[in-house]
Amino acid sequence: MNEDKLPSCCAASRDGIHIETKPSAASGLIKLERWKKESDNPVLLHDDLVLIPEGSFLMGTDTREGFPNDGEGPVRQVEVKSFRMSPYAVTNAQFSQFVEATGYRTEAEVFGWSFVFHLLVSEETGRKVKTVPQGVPWWLVVEGAYWAAPEGPDSSIADRMDHPVVHISWNDANAYCRFAGVRLPSEAEWEYAARGGLEGKTYPWGDLLKQDDQHQCNIWQGKFPVKNNASDGYVGTAPVNAYKPNGYGLYQMSGNVWEWCADWFSPDYHRTTSAVNPLYSKQTASRSMRGGSYLCHRSYCNRYRLAARSSNTPDSSTGNCGFRVVRDV
Repeated sequence: MNEDKLPSCCAASRDGIHIETKPSAASGLIKLERWKKESDNPVLLHDDLVLIPEGSFLMGTDTREGFPNDGEGPVRQVEVKSFRMSPYAVTNAQFSQFVEATGYRTEAEVFGWSFVFHLLVSEETGRKVKTVPQGVPWWLVVEGAYWAAPEGPDSSIADRMDHPVVHISWNDANAYCRFAGVRLPSEAEWEYAARGGLEGKTYPWGDLLKQDDQHQCNIWQGKFPVKNNASDGYVGTAPVNAYKPNGYGLYQMSGNVWEWCADWFSPDYHRTTSAVNPLYSKQTASRSMRGGSYLCHRSYCNRYRLAARSSNTPDSSTGNCGFRVVRDV
């Protein structure tokens, strides 16, 4: 497999998609700032954060499974100070509280559309799709798709309140963090926590994808992108507490949804950042994402491995990207 020849199934970018002039994105942030000034009571959405002890670990990978052009290596020893991390990705229920309290509008709502995987839309919605990103035809530009209508206007999250919120841009995730008194994890914090105390393993549970012939994460089974056998039980997102937690009590650090990190993305990450609490802070075109999603498959996007990295522009949103939060100790 040559990653240079493959477009990413991980995410589609708003870059190059021109449907109409984007309205101002300021309205959601203005309402958020007004809420912060007027509210005397902090909203405690994350009182269950898990303490991640300080320590050092081998970050990255040099194996043949990795994608060198993503900057997955070289492997190096990295030190991380202690912090607290949510055991789960932010859920639809939690994001609903944020929106209800602040009136915030996500960038998918501001743009009027977001990216939805082609097998998840209804026939009616599919007939209305006019735009498909070049090189990634499995992503559809669906007007009216956003966090509360993940597959378009005829969809709902009524039975998915315990699923991770999706169609969240990096900017949206950052706004939520400002509201909830938390922040996005750095890539180093994310990988250190995801390893759960295991050293040099491929996945949060070890090196084998299955344990006792049981699925350990929500990824693609079948032939991407045309047939998902869903032998793990899920075609799209799964509840955030599905599957067993890792050694630190964190759920689904592999698969389900990509999770935004605080870093700007660079393939030179491991060669240029500090070995102590590293953070890539030099602005680039995109922000880092970790963890893989329900669309990842070994034959195509083998990025549900712990060392795998991906990225997208800060204003992009897709049906397979959410986020997890941390708080300083």
